[in-house]
Amino acid sequence: MLFRSDSQQPSVEAAFDVSALQIVEGIHETSVTVTLTTRVGDKVAFLIETTQAGIFEIRNVPADQMDVLLHVVCANIVFPYLRANLADAIQRTGFPPIHLADIDFGAIHQQRLAQQGGGANSGLIVPGR
Repeated sequence: MLFRSDSQQPSVEAAFDVSALQIVEGIHETSVTVTLTTRVGDKVAFLIETTQAGIFEIRNVPADQMDVLLHVVCANIVFPYLRANLADAIQRTGFPPIHLADIDFGAIHQQRLAQQGGGANSGLIVPGR
């Protein structure tokens, strides 16, 4: 068993991404994706990727504020559901539960903007604790 008490402490790495799209006028979808990789030593114990989305009706918001609203505010609304579903899925497999800490979607958004300016386009990687 990988998680015996005499074995190495597992390391956890989480990669997050947020995407948004307009479904129709005034209706938007924000999706938060997390890829969680847990290793014991050099072996992957498990890898899980999940996406949680929310549908939002947003009207009368200036265009220059929509990006932050969809990628930060809406992501903050969706994330607790993703976190609960992820913890439940991991625990149901028999692995010890992993509870993700709160995420600063503002920082993810700023990193995405900086990467797009440099040509890259990927989510924020947060090492496990």
